[in-house]
Amino acid sequence: MPHRKQPRTPAPLPLDGDYLRQVLLELLEIPSPSGRTDHIQQYVGERLSALGIPSTVTRRGALSACLAGPRSTGADRAVVVHTDTIGGMVKQLKENGRLELKPIGTHSARFAEGAHVRIFTDDLDRVVTGQVLPLKASGHRYNDDVDLQGVGWQQVEVRVDEPVDDVAGLRALGVDVGDFVAFLPNPSVTPSGYVKSRHLDDKAGVAAVLTAFKALVDAGVQPPVTAHLLVTATEEIGHGASHGLDPDVAEIVSVDAAVVAPGQQSREHAATLAMGDGVGPFDYHLTRNLAAIAARHGVDLVRDVFDYYRSDVAAAVEAGAHARVALLGFGVDATHGHERTHLDGLTHLAQLLCLYLQSDLVFPEWDAEPAGDLADFPSLAVQPASADGPRDGPIGIADAG
Repeated sequence: MPHRKQPRTPAPLPLDGDYLRQVLLELLEIPSPSGRTDHIQQYVGERLSALGIPSTVTRRGALSACLAGPRSTGADRAVVVHTDTIGGMVKQLKENGRLELKPIGTHSARFAEGAHVRIFTDDLDRVVTGQVLPLKASGHRYNDDVDLQGVGWQQVEVRVDEPVDDVAGLRALGVDVGDFVAFLPNPSVTPSGYVKSRHLDDKAGVAAVLTAFKALVDAGVQPPVTAHLLVTATEEIGHGASHGLDPDVAEIVSVDAAVVAPGQQSREHAATLAMGDGVGPFDYHLTRNLAAIAARHGVDLVRDVFDYYRSDVAAAVEAGAHARVALLGFGVDATHGHERTHLDGLTHLAQLLCLYLQSDLVFPEWDAEPAGDLADFPSLAVQPASADGPRDGPIGIADAG
């Protein structure tokens, strides 16, 4: 068995709460439905540049940056978040001067009803506003039939805030099939710390990650392992981290919204460690290591399993990423609907990321190469020392959880 070096001992770092809140609100105000994310990626790149962290952008719009470790080991880590959100696209110009929508990403028209929107035409200097309404929107006209109308994207339409009542009028505005439609977030932070807004998935995660990276920079802490940051722009349509990862990455931690709902353990005031999702379980060793870091430092962390859920790392694994993968989240009530989270949960998440970025890899020697001898492969009977120091002894199957 390879000798394991004593890992670096992580320490909690001061977090800039004002920065977290400001960045979150600024991110929320930038429309970024999947497929139209140039503006928000530019914003994130500028935030990274202000921290002294250079970044590059891929042809497909993913942003890549890193905090360099002290040495090249052939095994790095990556944190992955996404800036794209659910949204819509103009599917049809209707004869009544309104717009039929095709959803971008997976979300119900139930939660689109009443949303204020921006319609982005090909004229970059002109943005048309509107509102999503059910086809039967007037109680004085339809009476009880309002409540009998079904739910679906063919049951809603966009009322444009211009004097138009036919297709010609829409075309005169520059509106056409294929135009992006962004649902306005209407964000607010309550005195008790709740954040209410559309698109907390995953802009709250981006804010937490930037806050964690800022904490390391402000404290002058160099991570023991080179830490890559990949900001993807197509997670909501399933592509996610399918490209842009450095080939040396051995561990990937995705950061995304955690589901607060009946039957789930996630809470708005806590960070979440996902043990599995709709694609399958996450890496056994990496998830337990993250749980150990949180427990040792008093980070409020709950474990959860999600049914109808996939994240950036699913796309990474499907694209052939040769890495251990895990998912950390922030509890969000009413995901892909009228979302709400809490600043406490985002703070716990940012602190756990700070601790993780200061720790060694789970298996720094084994994972330095993409493959090795079977006799050296980590198993339940050969657990590593935790990221905070060696365990009292090897873990057997009975107490591996």
